[in-house]
Amino acid sequence: MHRVSSVGNNANSNRPRKEKRLRYVLSDTDDTKHCAGINCLAVLKSSFSDGCNYLFTGSRDGTLKRWALDDDAATCSATFESHVDWVNDTVIAGDNTLVSCSSDTTLKTWNCLSDGTCTSTLRQHSDYVTCLAAAEKNTNVVASGGLGGEVFVWDIEAAVTPLSKSSDVLEDNCSNGINGSANSLSISSLRTISSSNSIAAQTAQCHGYVPICAKGHKESVYALAINDSGSLLVSGGTEKVVRVWDPRTGLKTMKLRGHTDNIRALLMDSTGRYCLSGSSDSMIRLWDLGQQRCVHSYAVHMDSVWALASTPTFSHVYSGGRDLSLYLTDLTTRESLLLCTKEHPILQLALHGDSIWVATTDSSVHRWPAEGKNPQKVFQRGGSFLAGNLSFSRARVSLEGSTPAPVYKEPIFTIPGTPAIVHYEILNNRRHVLTKDTAGSVKLWEITKGVVIEDYGQVSIPAWFTVDTRLGSLSVHLDTPQCFSAEMYSADLNITGKPEDDKVNLARETLKGLLAHWMTKRRQRLGSQASVNGDVLSGKDITTKSLTHSRIEVDVNAENDSMVYPSFEFSTVSPPSIITEGSQGGPWRKKITELDGTEDEKDFPGWVLDCVLSNKLPPRENTKCSFYLYPCEGSAVQILTQGKLSAPRILRIHKVVNYVVEKLDKPSDNANTDGTFSPGLGGRLQHLAVGDGSFRSGLKPWQKPRPSVEILCNNQVLSPDMSLATVRAYVWKKPEDLVLNYRVIQGR
Repeated sequence: MHRVSSVGNNANSNRPRKEKRLRYVLSDTDDTKHCAGINCLAVLKSSFSDGCNYLFTGSRDGTLKRWALDDDAATCSATFESHVDWVNDTVIAGDNTLVSCSSDTTLKTWNCLSDGTCTSTLRQHSDYVTCLAAAEKNTNVVASGGLGGEVFVWDIEAAVTPLSKSSDVLEDNCSNGINGSANSLSISSLRTISSSNSIAAQTAQCHGYVPICAKGHKESVYALAINDSGSLLVSGGTEKVVRVWDPRTGLKTMKLRGHTDNIRALLMDSTGRYCLSGSSDSMIRLWDLGQQRCVHSYAVHMDSVWALASTPTFSHVYSGGRDLSLYLTDLTTRESLLLCTKEHPILQLALHGDSIWVATTDSSVHRWPAEGKNPQKVFQRGGSFLAGNLSFSRARVSLEGSTPAPVYKEPIFTIPGTPAIVHYEILNNRRHVLTKDTAGSVKLWEITKGVVIEDYGQVSIPAWFTVDTRLGSLSVHLDTPQCFSAEMYSADLNITGKPEDDKVNLARETLKGLLAHWMTKRRQRLGSQASVNGDVLSGKDITTKSLTHSRIEVDVNAENDSMVYPSFEFSTVSPPSIITEGSQGGPWRKKITELDGTEDEKDFPGWVLDCVLSNKLPPRENTKCSFYLYPCEGSAVQILTQGKLSAPRILRIHKVVNYVVEKLDKPSDNANTDGTFSPGLGGRLQHLAVGDGSFRSGLKPWQKPRPSVEILCNNQVLSPDMSLATVRAYVWKKPEDLVLNYRVIQGR
């Protein structure tokens, strides 16, 4: 196919044209789940024939999802996919119009109850669109703000309706939302606010709807709020001030100062008299817009306040942010309660009856108790503190002196997401990509097919080596004793001929693989020396009767663990080179196949020789994991252990299952007096089959079906393949000793 050049571009016809990029997004998970943080929430309460409440979520994965809500369930009924970057905010305008904004600089509108088809795209912002606000009663009014310092006020009905009037009529009436003549929503002229606050119409071409532009911000806008009638708009951002506008004209009416850092969240009461602001200075402020002043400050949070939600009467505020905490504050009495703490920063809140939806940088959404209709019920539980009018530094000292306990430990309900990919490496074949997600799971992708070809699961192995590319190749650095910190079971490395529970030190086996050729040559040389001297000695004799005291010649013929396993064999076709430094001389470099066994022991680091020749490893940090093993709460299963247990960090959960099964099967062996976890118990647990969960009398011991057991941590059922280290890192997530629970599965 030939490209026809433009007639008007003949002078530049030889200049290469930059073609547009194509991207494709891969996913190996269910499309009904988000795979990145949730930036925004919107609740659509039942007012339709189906009688169903809906929750809309907008994510950093670029999609919105609609969830049909039940008492204890949420079903994804539609995915709204059109944005090409993060979805930053969403509001519901009118009865059934969903409006979203994105870092792709656009606003998009959708029918709330559709199958997810975008109805229009609005392009006016010059940078990321960060926030939206909708008027509750004036259902067509939506405001948008972004990093370009722009604030636009949209008449959504006019913006999405095909235009029918001439552009001249449109120019005279665009601030009133009158329709013009066009079939598309292309960029049109902007009515800007000049320094004198008068509206000036730019004389650019006008082919579509023109929103009102409230021009006055010099920096990024992060928060907007509007009253129910749409007669008052407030905005805030990096300028640390709250600006107040008349959204019908774009005129700036006042500027409120008081915060000392970015303003990240704003709320207005229905009348437009009061405004709440949350800031990166950790403070919440209540403003009386009639008096144009701050009437209260609330020192509640220890870090940036990113999200606010109020009760319908504007008597209480729910707040969350970077400190992972959700607070409820009485705006009149200044009493405050810590409702719950999260594992991720809180980005947005949505009150829903007596509960509240909480969105965080995680891909899951949680619903917590909130008593939104009667918040005083929560305060009756006790534990409140006074949110004094303090500066940030004084508030921190005050709160740290008496850290409040959260009222609620667990959410009512969770809409689970899938982990987001956070690290990747493109492999040299340029077809495979190795990824790691927020849950620690490592996968190998085939990008020409868009599929995962290998799932390595959650990996929690200490960083035992470092890498650089200074020489144009991959250089791997091993330093003692850190390099000896990583171990795996021989079964996980597919090493045959060794017990299943045999632990393999990765650095030791790697060093043996690197120096395998050298050790072979060394043995041959020392064997020849013994023959020349007239001694015919066994390997053991060579060790014990060695004529020298060289470190190399001690244990030189020792066969203890000298075999190099296939997992650690290095290529002899393109062998690696080693670079090291002994106790004498400077650094040296040599291919591993060129080492002939004549090298002096002082050419090598002493710890390397101790490892490969004597199988000696330096003292290491504790490679064991301490944990407690208890029955699940409410379970009738007997208590198997009384104290703390200890096991290798790499121990798999299926070994813990086998341990519990064995203990349940032989209750007389309950006590472990030394507190040491013995996964083998004489080797029997290696081969236990987890069978049925009932005991039947009258059967011989070997005929009794064994109980089916599950191991849990933090109420999460653990995969049998997970190691204790993985559970501690990705499920337990606490500095205290790990706590595991077990339960018998009924009916299997």
